[in-house]
Amino acid sequence: MLASIAVTIIPARADTSAPALTLSQILDQMERHNQHQAEGLKRYKAVRHYQAEYQGYGSDIVGKMEVEVKFDASSGKSFQILSRSGSKLLCDKVLKKAVDSEKEASKNPAVTALTPANYKFELIGSEILNGRPSYVLKVDPLKKTKFLYQGQIWVDATDFAVAKIEAAPAKNPSFWISTTMIRYSNSKTGDFWLPHQTRSETKVRVGGSAVLTIDYGTYNINPDTPPEPATD
Repeated sequence: MLASIAVTIIPARADTSAPALTLSQILDQMERHNQHQAEGLKRYKAVRHYQAEYQGYGSDIVGKMEVEVKFDASSGKSFQILSRSGSKLLCDKVLKKAVDSEKEASKNPAVTALTPANYKFELIGSEILNGRPSYVLKVDPLKKTKFLYQGQIWVDATDFAVAKIEAAPAKNPSFWISTTMIRYSNSKTGDFWLPHQTRSETKVRVGGSAVLTIDYGTYNINPDTPPEPATD
């Protein structure tokens, strides 16, 4: 789901209207939500906006990229770069790498799935998130891979979709990176919860910092069947 991730811990708030469920019940409901979404979401497309900004050594450089993403349940995701601007270095080494990483991860969704097969979960509280009650879970990866992370997730208490993630990569992607902090959010489009924004802040060992932002754009979700013809 995320190319690289990391976290600032936010204490959970006790005052919430989320139903009192056990961790096992929450995880079961999350699995049901994922199955329901997988059965109903057959295809979509969107134009994403990628931006990378590096500050260091008295310079401030920016690279931007627009990418059309198409998803089809039978064939997976495809990516087409529509435009690039700004720093060629950032476009090639950061933005395109982020696209390639997601492309690689999408080939085997089980490897990145937020399930007990990949993570240890702990229920630490509940909060109101964007006006909706949610459960706050601590997640620890069972293996240190570049596609997994450690930190916290917010699970919507009505739909049992993951609404927000604040986490750190389970495995540092490079010796030259000292820390990476990522905040990732999903939002509801129609009946489906889909990526809304990712913001990653990275500190480089030799000095400087980089911020990667992905705005996932507006989704065009195609139904399984053509619409019924209009009737008088």
